[in-house]
Amino acid sequence: MTSRPPARARRRLSRPERRAQLLDTARDLIRDAGTDGFTLGRLADRAGVTKPLVYDHFGDRAGVFAELYREFEARQRRALAAALAEAEPQLPAVAGLVAAAYIDCCLAEGRELADVVAALSGSPALAAVRREAEDAYLAMCRDALEPFTGPMDAAGLQAVIGAGDALARTALAGRISAGHARGTLARVLLAVSGDARPLSEAAEES
Repeated sequence: MTSRPPARARRRLSRPERRAQLLDTARDLIRDAGTDGFTLGRLADRAGVTKPLVYDHFGDRAGVFAELYREFEARQRRALAAALAEAEPQLPAVAGLVAAAYIDCCLAEGRELADVVAALSGSPALAAVRREAEDAYLAMCRDALEPFTGPMDAAGLQAVIGAGDALARTALAGRISAGHARGTLARVLLAVSGDARPLSEAAEES
């Protein structure tokens, strides 16, 4: 009678691999039940690890949300950089690519991103994470658009974020198509780019 070979031991995940696994699991939990019932204990149970290990990676519930949002923003910036690398050197083309990259990335994240964004707004520390990420994204938009527009108003650029978030939420709810959301955001970008001066400066010349 032949002996059964010993079972292969499960490979121990490195710290970055474990962190990625926990964030993937956190997204699944939020997709299933939203952020209201999200706890580190539930995350540990779903991931099959101990609660102290989860605390060691993220500190608290807010730390998980912050890392999920940072990951999203990093993916969004990569998507924008890839789109701009193929852009024609014309303002309408660049505006269309910026708008499409923003909407498509939001839609790819699904409802869990909207839940995380809502959770971020309830904490000053998490709101700071969002502002930091938005500033990095808007800096990329500014670099892409200003060769065609000249210096852009910071308030106008910030309006693009608000419009993009609202359009993505509406598309996720099925009230408009993704194409409609992209086209509308592109028009917002073109409107913001049409007169990039602060309103007070334009008023002084009228």
